[in-house]
Amino acid sequence: MPKRVVVATLLTAATLALSGCSGAPANGDGDDRPVVLTTFTVLADIAGEVAGDHLRVESITKVGAEIHGYEPTPGDLRRAAGADLILDNGLNLEAWFAQFVEGLDVPHVVVSDGVDVMSIADGAAEGLPNPHAWMSALNTQVYVDNMVAAFSELDPEHADEYAANGEAYRAELQAVHDELVAELSALPENERALVTCEGAFSYLARDAGLTEQYLWAVNAEQQATPKSIARTMEFVDEQGVPAVFCESTVSDEAMQQVVEATDAAFGGVLYVDSLSEPGGPVPTYLDLLRHDVEVITDGLTGGAR
Repeated sequence: MPKRVVVATLLTAATLALSGCSGAPANGDGDDRPVVLTTFTVLADIAGEVAGDHLRVESITKVGAEIHGYEPTPGDLRRAAGADLILDNGLNLEAWFAQFVEGLDVPHVVVSDGVDVMSIADGAAEGLPNPHAWMSALNTQVYVDNMVAAFSELDPEHADEYAANGEAYRAELQAVHDELVAELSALPENERALVTCEGAFSYLARDAGLTEQYLWAVNAEQQATPKSIARTMEFVDEQGVPAVFCESTVSDEAMQQVVEATDAAFGGVLYVDSLSEPGGPVPTYLDLLRHDVEVITDGLTGGAR
């Protein structure tokens, strides 16, 4: 069944289930704070830093979910219909989102509005915006500004606190950006290449001055092909790349073929589209950035995991 029909069917079912209880909160535990729903866990963590204690921030998708081709459930639609605000990344990241919000009487904000967008360099999505803008801490400062404005409009009584939270978090983001760029910029010239499964690190690579190569541009595509694997093997051999990487939400099978055919080691797992559970390696967005840079640096300098 086409995805458009599936989503429309789910929306109809959710609407019927909500008849007679329009405006019901997205939670049923007596918490009467306004509910902000985000499309994935990374946005939820950033939004939580800006919201503080005044808003209830939740993610539609769970930890470990692949965000690009996610298929909403009736439960997701019921939660969305009861939310006060929905935040999405935009830039074509959430292929399902336009259908998801169609017919919902809930405001939504695209938090990437205003970032310095990079284009996808090749593949079926060539020329379209690279959606992974949050992989630059500088871009995420723009996300924060958009959240401050949205939360202040939603809850004007606490606008000053949202502004203060946003300013404090922006300072943290700047500090992390400075740390990450300094660490990665120290890599020797012949080690300054980042090879990953998905082309999700263009913004981080741009910030740190790394050359980027990947097996596929975005997870919404058909992923690795014999041609893309061969191209990546050639790049690794020609550049003498010491280590390659893959993301937590996809299989590393194709990248392991690159490892077997070249002198590169598998450098480790990187996080992009999802945080980990609280006890895992990346329970917050800032942890995600620090983890990825540590794994990349260790891999490229011979400390591959």
